Amino acid sequence: MNTPHRSRALLSGWGRTAPTAADVVHAVHPALVDEAMAAAVSDATGGRGRGLVARGLGRSYGDAAQNAGGVVLDATWLDAVHAVDLDVGRITVGAGVSLQTLMERFVPLGWFVPVTPGTRLVTVGGAIAADIHGKNHHVDGSFCSHVASMTLVTPTGIHTVTPVSEPDLFWATAGGMGLTGVITDATLQMIPVETSYLLVDTERAEDLDDVMAKMLTGDDAYRYSVAWIDCQATGRRLGRSVLTRGDHARLADLPDPLAGNPAKARAFVPRQRVRVPFTPPGGLLNPLTVGAANEFWFHKAPRHPQLRQPHHMTGFFHPLDGIGGWNRVYGPRGFLQYQFVVPDAEGETVRHVIERLAEVKLASFVNVLKRFGPGDPGPLSFPMPGWTLAVDLAVGHEDLDRVLDDLDELVLTAGGRIYLAKDSRLAPHTFHSMYPEVDRFLDVKAKVDPDGVLRSDLGRRIGLCSDADPLPRD
Repeated sequence: MNTPHRSRALLSGWGRTAPTAADVVHAVHPALVDEAMAAAVSDATGGRGRGLVARGLGRSYGDAAQNAGGVVLDATWLDAVHAVDLDVGRITVGAGVSLQTLMERFVPLGWFVPVTPGTRLVTVGGAIAADIHGKNHHVDGSFCSHVASMTLVTPTGIHTVTPVSEPDLFWATAGGMGLTGVITDATLQMIPVETSYLLVDTERAEDLDDVMAKMLTGDDAYRYSVAWIDCQATGRRLGRSVLTRGDHARLADLPDPLAGNPAKARAFVPRQRVRVPFTPPGGLLNPLTVGAANEFWFHKAPRHPQLRQPHHMTGFFHPLDGIGGWNRVYGPRGFLQYQFVVPDAEGETVRHVIERLAEVKLASFVNVLKRFGPGDPGPLSFPMPGWTLAVDLAVGHEDLDRVLDDLDELVLTAGGRIYLAKDSRLAPHTFHSMYPEVDRFLDVKAKVDPDGVLRSDLGRRIGLCSDADPLPRD
């Protein structure tokens, strides 16, 4: 395919590690998705090409939306709003529509996205492919629990997929990292809100036991809950935290003048307050600077609980979106996010991970602890009932690979797993052990992609696809 909508580009994930070059097809119309898929199928059956994968806004941290030497389909052009039922909050949108766009358009009309991660700069297609989760997982589950249907372009045809009509394909696509097809549109169920504010409770926790006890006994009273953890504190302060929990504010909950101005109380106008203008040669984060930042952040939180304070959605859900290019502060070698989940009974694994990070002085400021409720039935969906910790780590520490391999073993032994949307280095044997239903995923993929057209750098790395002829499956 040689069209004006195709270009060669070097692509990486948000962590800015391991960039690879691919032919990028800009899907300015859904017909181009069909055309790109047909060309990729023709190449594969002719023993040519390196397959195809879709890409949204590039917020997967690793190599999930990269395809070295192959085709990457830029789905951000599929950004139409097709249908809206404001009476019930049901919308049908193109897969390239971002969560930010949904918030800008529908929060003023009384509807909010059912699930948002720590950034609103995620497409609907990417949210499904990663089955994203948020601060409300213990109440509302993951994103795909709120998807009524989707249109999926596969190498064997176009499917309108629902959890009822084709449950195997639906749930393989949920968390399937784009390896079952290209999502072109989806129908979502939004949640009702009266304002763009939340009523937030904020309190310190003196150590890890304290914050985990508070979350275990109190999270069920809140729709949203998250704890920032100081992963450099040691001794009796190990795991000291700032716990933030909240619920959507009604108009009557807000102080004047917001309560008397419904339009202002519902306004959603995201702002980028500052921007990192360049990539510092050595990065800005090291044990000294992170230690100072951690000290400031902990003591910035109120000494005594601060209750029912109004916070705008942008600050509560997406504080880092207000800093343009914040991923540059980690330096030219980039960074990775290590996010794992372990079952409820294995909470001590969280302590062991924090102890190990503190021991080797791996500096991290963005450290987030949450509780999960029941997971989705998808074979590659990440959440399970239990604890999830995410930490950002700059690439370059001499012990980083060895330490993370050790942490993988801790997580695996505890019956946990690593989040593929954040991963950039998981070994294939470890992945297969952490996701014991991977064969169920591969069976579904083989039915819709018998020639192995759908490929990515992530898929090759962990053994979900390859550039060899696909093996026949029973």
